[in-house]
Amino acid sequence: MHDAERAAECAFSWALSHLSPRKLEANTPVASLYRVFFYDCAPLEKKMHNPITKRAVDFSKSDEAIFRKALHACLLKKRKTALRLGHLSSQAAWTIKPSLISQLLAEKIEISDLKASDVIPSVRQKGVDMRIGIDVASLAFKQQVNQIVLVAGDADFIPAAKLARREGIDFILDPMWQDVPTSLMEHIDGLRSTCPKPSRKK
Repeated sequence: MHDAERAAECAFSWALSHLSPRKLEANTPVASLYRVFFYDCAPLEKKMHNPITKRAVDFSKSDEAIFRKALHACLLKKRKTALRLGHLSSQAAWTIKPSLISQLLAEKIEISDLKASDVIPSVRQKGVDMRIGIDVASLAFKQQVNQIVLVAGDADFIPAAKLARREGIDFILDPMWQDVPTSLMEHIDGLRSTCPKPSRKK
């Protein structure tokens, strides 16, 4: 199981790394921290019957649920950190793992070949993107900051980025070394990842 305390420390330190003297451009002053906003969603804690075994599964006792709740508890103790939680859609259903769906369609396997571990609950986060957009708008309109660093890479954040830049905010994107959609690149002022770059497997 992952170490929630270590994960919280990494997230916080990677955010602080954006304040380091390493400048994005010449003559850019070293920044000071206003606040670290951490956006997530409460874990799935429902009881659902696995469609393969027909047995009930209590997701509140899953490794992911235990880790996520511990992570949130650690983040709440961090100085200058605000935890923003969305919620899960009430409609949760089982689905087959994507890698196996392609095999089923190619007739390489059959439904009868599926095991209990081949199906997973399909749930959707709600309200997370909205909270990000509201916070960006609030910080920009109130001129509480002069720079926002968004650790993400989703094109859904284009409206928030455009609004911040129109208000004179320097908008930096940290995609954690992931590829960034061209449509999003057009609306940011800088690109920088501070977490360790993952090594590519040969």
